Amino acid sequence: MTTVPALTADSYERLVAGLRGRVIIAVGYFVLMVGEEGTDPEEWDYSTWHEPTMGVELAMDDGSTYTATWGHTFDYYGLELYAAPMSDFLSNLGQPGGAARIEATGHPLWAQVLATPIDSSRIQWLGEEDGAPTPTPKALHLKTATGQVWIAAGRSAVYPPDGRIYLGTDDVLVTYDSETAAQAGLEV
Repeated sequence: MTTVPALTADSYERLVAGLRGRVIIAVGYFVLMVGEEGTDPEEWDYSTWHEPTMGVELAMDDGSTYTATWGHTFDYYGLELYAAPMSDFLSNLGQPGGAARIEATGHPLWAQVLATPIDSSRIQWLGEEDGAPTPTPKALHLKTATGQVWIAAGRSAVYPPDGRIYLGTDDVLVTYDSETAAQAGLEV
Protein backbone atom coordinates (compact mmCIF):
# COMPACT_ATOMS: atom_id res chain seq x y z
CA MET A 1 0.00 0.00 0.00
CA THR A 2 2.83 2.41 0.78
CA THR A 3 5.70 3.45 -1.45
CA VAL A 4 7.91 4.42 1.49
CA PRO A 5 11.35 2.78 1.19
CA ALA A 6 12.12 -0.02 3.64
CA LEU A 7 13.99 0.97 6.78
CA THR A 8 17.52 -0.12 7.57
CA ALA A 9 19.16 0.44 10.95
CA ASP A 10 21.26 3.27 9.48
CA SER A 11 18.38 5.00 7.66
CA TYR A 12 16.23 4.69 10.78
CA GLU A 13 18.93 6.26 12.97
CA ARG A 14 19.24 9.14 10.48
CA LEU A 15 15.48 9.66 10.31
CA VAL A 16 15.16 9.76 14.10
CA ALA A 17 18.20 12.05 14.47
CA GLY A 18 16.50 14.39 11.97
CA LEU A 19 13.70 15.04 14.46
CA ARG A 20 16.04 17.11 16.66
CA GLY A 21 15.12 20.76 16.50
CA ARG A 22 11.69 20.09 15.01
CA VAL A 23 8.49 21.09 16.80
CA ILE A 24 5.44 18.82 17.13
CA ILE A 25 2.25 20.85 16.72
CA ALA A 26 -0.40 18.12 16.37
CA VAL A 27 -0.84 14.47 17.34
CA GLY A 28 -3.28 11.89 16.01
CA TYR A 29 -3.86 8.43 17.47
CA PHE A 30 -5.14 5.52 15.41
CA VAL A 31 -7.16 3.04 17.44
CA LEU A 32 -9.13 0.00 16.39
CA MET A 33 -12.89 0.26 15.97
CA VAL A 34 -14.80 -2.22 18.10
CA GLY A 35 -18.36 -2.91 19.22
CA GLU A 36 -21.23 -4.72 17.61
CA GLU A 37 -21.13 -2.54 14.49
CA GLY A 38 -17.34 -2.08 14.54
CA THR A 39 -17.72 1.69 14.78
CA ASP A 40 -16.76 2.46 18.39
CA PRO A 41 -13.18 3.59 18.97
CA GLU A 42 -11.41 1.23 21.36
CA GLU A 43 -10.38 2.58 24.78
CA TRP A 44 -6.90 4.12 24.62
CA ASP A 45 -6.39 6.44 27.64
CA TYR A 46 -4.98 4.70 30.73
CA SER A 47 -3.88 7.71 32.80
CA THR A 48 -0.05 7.78 32.57
CA TRP A 49 0.05 5.96 29.23
CA HIS A 50 -2.00 5.57 26.06
CA GLU A 51 -2.59 2.65 23.73
CA PRO A 52 -3.21 3.91 20.18
CA THR A 53 -3.00 0.35 18.86
CA MET A 54 -2.30 1.09 15.21
CA GLY A 55 -0.02 4.08 15.66
CA VAL A 56 0.65 7.76 16.16
CA GLU A 57 0.85 10.55 13.61
CA LEU A 58 2.98 13.60 14.45
CA ALA A 59 2.52 16.86 12.52
CA MET A 60 5.47 19.25 12.64
CA ASP A 61 5.55 23.02 12.42
CA ASP A 62 7.38 22.85 9.06
CA GLY A 63 4.45 20.97 7.47
CA SER A 64 6.03 17.51 7.59
CA THR A 65 4.21 14.50 9.04
CA TYR A 66 5.66 11.40 10.71
CA THR A 67 3.98 8.10 11.45
CA ALA A 68 5.05 5.81 14.29
CA THR A 69 3.58 2.35 13.90
CA TRP A 70 4.45 -1.25 14.69
CA GLY A 71 6.01 -3.38 12.02
CA HIS A 72 8.34 -6.27 11.34
CA THR A 73 10.94 -4.71 9.07
CA PHE A 74 13.63 -5.82 11.52
CA ASP A 75 12.33 -9.43 11.79
CA TYR A 76 10.41 -8.88 15.05
CA TYR A 77 7.57 -6.56 16.04
CA GLY A 78 9.19 -3.18 16.50
CA LEU A 79 8.33 0.51 16.54
CA GLU A 80 8.89 2.00 13.11
CA LEU A 81 8.92 5.69 12.23
CA TYR A 82 8.27 7.01 8.72
CA ALA A 83 8.25 10.49 7.19
CA ALA A 84 4.74 9.94 5.82
CA PRO A 85 1.12 10.22 7.00
CA MET A 86 -0.69 7.26 8.55
CA SER A 87 -2.98 7.08 5.50
CA ASP A 88 0.04 5.64 3.62
CA PHE A 89 -0.06 2.61 5.95
CA LEU A 90 -3.67 1.99 6.95
CA SER A 91 -6.68 1.32 4.79
CA ASN A 92 -10.29 1.47 5.96
CA LEU A 93 -9.65 4.56 8.09
CA GLY A 94 -12.92 5.56 9.71
CA GLN A 95 -14.69 2.49 8.31
CA PRO A 96 -16.43 -0.14 10.47
CA GLY A 97 -13.85 -2.63 11.70
CA GLY A 98 -11.00 -0.37 10.59
CA ALA A 99 -9.16 2.25 12.60
CA ALA A 100 -10.45 5.53 13.97
CA ARG A 101 -8.35 8.69 14.09
CA ILE A 102 -8.43 10.28 17.55
CA GLU A 103 -7.19 13.86 17.91
CA ALA A 104 -4.74 13.73 20.84
CA THR A 105 -3.23 17.20 20.45
CA GLY A 106 -5.36 18.66 23.25
CA HIS A 107 -4.62 15.87 25.74
CA PRO A 108 -2.91 17.28 28.86
CA LEU A 109 -0.06 14.75 28.68
CA TRP A 110 0.93 15.95 25.21
CA ALA A 111 0.97 19.59 26.43
CA GLN A 112 4.41 19.07 27.97
CA VAL A 113 5.91 18.04 24.60
CA LEU A 114 4.06 20.14 22.02
CA ALA A 115 5.23 23.49 20.65
CA THR A 116 8.78 23.08 22.01
CA PRO A 117 11.77 22.01 19.89
CA ILE A 118 12.85 18.39 20.28
CA ASP A 119 16.22 18.41 22.10
CA SER A 120 16.82 14.67 21.99
CA SER A 121 15.44 11.92 19.77
CA ARG A 122 16.67 8.36 20.03
CA ILE A 123 15.72 4.80 19.27
CA GLN A 124 15.77 2.16 21.97
CA TRP A 125 16.71 -1.20 20.48
CA LEU A 126 15.80 -4.75 21.49
CA GLY A 127 18.81 -7.02 21.12
CA GLU A 128 19.56 -10.73 21.26
CA GLU A 129 19.65 -10.47 25.06
CA ASP A 130 15.95 -9.47 24.86
CA GLY A 131 15.05 -12.38 22.57
CA ALA A 132 15.08 -10.45 19.30
CA PRO A 133 16.68 -12.44 16.44
CA THR A 134 18.15 -9.18 15.08
CA PRO A 135 18.33 -5.68 16.62
CA THR A 136 14.79 -4.30 16.57
CA PRO A 137 13.54 -0.85 17.56
CA LYS A 138 11.38 -1.17 20.67
CA ALA A 139 10.74 2.54 21.24
CA LEU A 140 11.28 6.10 20.14
CA HIS A 141 12.14 8.52 22.95
CA LEU A 142 11.60 12.23 22.31
CA LYS A 143 12.63 14.87 24.83
CA THR A 144 12.02 18.61 24.82
CA ALA A 145 12.95 21.27 27.38
CA THR A 146 9.47 20.88 28.88
CA GLY A 147 8.73 17.14 28.69
CA GLN A 148 9.34 13.75 27.16
CA VAL A 149 7.46 10.94 25.50
CA TRP A 150 8.16 7.31 24.70
CA ILE A 151 6.36 5.75 21.71
CA ALA A 152 6.82 1.98 21.75
CA ALA A 153 5.67 -1.23 20.12
CA GLY A 154 3.75 -2.75 23.01
CA ARG A 155 0.46 -3.13 24.86
CA SER A 156 -1.07 -3.81 28.21
CA ALA A 157 -0.23 -7.29 29.50
CA VAL A 158 -3.82 -7.83 30.70
CA TYR A 159 -7.27 -6.30 30.31
CA PRO A 160 -8.41 -4.39 32.13
CA PRO A 161 -4.92 -2.85 32.33
CA ASP A 162 -3.11 -3.11 35.67
CA GLY A 163 0.09 -1.29 34.67
CA ARG A 164 2.01 -4.30 33.33
CA ILE A 165 3.09 -3.81 29.73
CA TYR A 166 4.46 -6.17 27.07
CA LEU A 167 6.88 -4.83 24.49
CA GLY A 168 7.44 -6.21 21.00
CA THR A 169 3.79 -6.68 20.05
CA ASP A 170 1.65 -5.61 17.10
CA ASP A 171 0.38 -2.59 19.04
CA VAL A 172 1.61 0.91 19.88
CA LEU A 173 1.74 2.50 23.32
CA VAL A 174 2.72 5.97 24.44
CA THR A 175 3.90 7.10 27.87
CA TYR A 176 5.22 10.35 29.27
CA ASP A 177 6.02 9.09 32.74
CA SER A 178 9.50 7.79 33.67
CA GLU A 179 8.09 5.31 36.18
CA THR A 180 5.67 3.79 33.67
CA ALA A 181 8.43 3.72 31.04
CA ALA A 182 10.80 1.92 33.43
CA GLN A 183 8.13 -0.61 34.43
CA ALA A 184 7.61 -1.36 30.73
CA GLY A 185 11.32 -2.01 30.27
CA LEU A 186 12.13 1.21 28.48
CA GLU A 187 15.32 3.16 29.15
CA VAL A 188 14.70 6.33 31.15
